[in-house]
Amino acid sequence: MNKLSIITVTYNAEQTLERTLKSVRSQSYSDIEHIVVDGKSTDNTISLIKKLEGDKMKWISEPDQGLYDAMNKGIKMATGDYLCFLNAGDTFFNENTVKLIMQSNNTADIFYGETAIVDINGKFLHMRRLKTPEKLTWRSFKQGMLVCHQAFIVRREIAEPYDLSYHFSSDFDWSIRMLKKSETIINTNHILINYLNEGMTTTNRSKSLKERYLIMVKHYGHVSTLLHHLWFLVRFLIK
Repeated sequence: MNKLSIITVTYNAEQTLERTLKSVRSQSYSDIEHIVVDGKSTDNTISLIKKLEGDKMKWISEPDQGLYDAMNKGIKMATGDYLCFLNAGDTFFNENTVKLIMQSNNTADIFYGETAIVDINGKFLHMRRLKTPEKLTWRSFKQGMLVCHQAFIVRREIAEPYDLSYHFSSDFDWSIRMLKKSETIINTNHILINYLNEGMTTTNRSKSLKERYLIMVKHYGHVSTLLHHLWFLVRFLIK
């Protein structure tokens, strides 16, 4: 049976973290560990972690160099066969989600699925705008980040650190790199994650998009990236 390491990065997350912790604890699949990497919160985040921690959780609270530095710490702490990144406020779609993922294939390098968008109260708003492709490759992300990072589960053996030179979209670069290394990529064909409709990338959208363009140039080349963005513009104008 494969073990899943669920990594949650926090900073002053007392308003959103509780439902994430409870979602992980409620999973019917037993072979999991929950790693919480806190950036030295100054609110009641740590009190909440202590209140809800169990034998499957381990956590640290210390200053870091930002979100992706904290995620790298989580990777180093992980002992599972697979990694899943679940932000404060995000939850698994239901209590059987991890069981569904881990029992679907024992040899895959990556599992992925759909994402539902929810509000601050956990109420369903709509499905994620970008629908996941039936078959995913590293070239798929020429069309943008077609799979939500939280619904992208990677075998720990192939995982690399996030590139800290990207401050807002390193997960986009990381996902492409993981796809390049993967031989078996499984579409679960299920909704995996309830994603909170807010976050650093949303509040810094312009900077994030600029980084994504540079990441696409890095992986796909200048010409291909420019042509795809021209097509995005044409498609937007047509709509």
